[in-house]
Amino acid sequence: VADPDDFATVMNSCLLKLKIVDFAKPWLGNGLVTASPSIWKAHRRLINPSFNQHVVDSFLGIFNSQSRRFVRSLEVEVGKGPFDHYVYCHRIALETICQTALGDDFMKNSAKSSEYVCTIDKMLNILISRFQKFWLHPDIIYNFSSVKRQEKDCIKILHKGSTAILQKKKESYMKEMSSKDENFNRTKFKPFIQLLLELSHNTKVLTEDEIKEHVDTIIVSGSDTSGGTITYCMLLIGSYPRVQNKIIEELQTVFGNDDRDVTKEDLSKLVYLDAVIKESIRLYPTVALTGRDIEEDLKLRNYTLSKGASVYLSIYALYHHPQWGPDVEEFKPERWLDPSLLPSWANSIGFGVGRRFCIGKTYALMSIKTTIVHVCRNFLIYGNHKNMKLKLDVLLKPASGHYITIKKRT
Repeated sequence: VADPDDFATVMNSCLLKLKIVDFAKPWLGNGLVTASPSIWKAHRRLINPSFNQHVVDSFLGIFNSQSRRFVRSLEVEVGKGPFDHYVYCHRIALETICQTALGDDFMKNSAKSSEYVCTIDKMLNILISRFQKFWLHPDIIYNFSSVKRQEKDCIKILHKGSTAILQKKKESYMKEMSSKDENFNRTKFKPFIQLLLELSHNTKVLTEDEIKEHVDTIIVSGSDTSGGTITYCMLLIGSYPRVQNKIIEELQTVFGNDDRDVTKEDLSKLVYLDAVIKESIRLYPTVALTGRDIEEDLKLRNYTLSKGASVYLSIYALYHHPQWGPDVEEFKPERWLDPSLLPSWANSIGFGVGRRFCIGKTYALMSIKTTIVHVCRNFLIYGNHKNMKLKLDVLLKPASGHYITIKKRT
């Protein structure tokens, strides 16, 4: 399905994800991405407050410090010619989600975070490979395959990392509780990990296993999508000097020559940069395909989906639909500056249509935007996205031709 109306009908009516999503449960359990509708409804309602605007705003200091760390890590590539910025982008996204939502600098060791990024990438490739090879769908066959052994090795590394974070935060939480700080549990909006621990310890709503499943889910969903978006955004900025110059002009208007931290007020003024990021997501969505299992007959525009059917929804095709206009295949940030020219559903871009939309939309956009501000204040980027070859399956990943060159701005 790629028709916008049918796409919205399915996503608004159906909460049950495809059965093949269960392939990820040994890794992610019943996190928000993989949970059944009943578990998803209950847990989403509990977790929602941890991504409230107030909480996300409190992360802006970390977004700034992490963006500066990202800039420092890129400086070694200045003047060296084309390089692969993919790992850099995913690593900073991983480190940022750990520092903010999980309140831990576990990934500050670049070697450790690079290993984790590579393991996430390998694990996602394993899941996609199983999805594509129908003969590996039955557990009785898959469990005796070499791919299953690779999966176990990856999960061991990934669970070791998330368990270490959770154990450290649990010890810290219990210490705070025993100190009898009257203000400790009075905060209305709590960061993700604190809220999970409170739901487990105080109200017994979540088990420890459920907490770990949500931690594993937030790590991969928060790092892979944001890291991919930053990767494509930098490449596209480097591909269009006119766009890069307009970003620099906008930054100059807002910041002048001041290298101060980005504020929430600054972000609201960066209208053109916002358009660039949204257009990057439209042209190259990191999640290219999703799907639902149909629990009741569902009427679409020209046909009816029968109960028990599985439907695949192409996010990539939706974002390249003719409704965007005759220039749909062009990178044109200006299209976002006039809402009357956009499809009615355009504002959901990149974060899902329907009731199971991404819980971290506000977080992701603020984090990505802050990162790109710091990058464009420090570097000129050169690249050509038209040379890029893509690997398109469930995810959209660069296979080659995505390297960029950077030069220090003076």
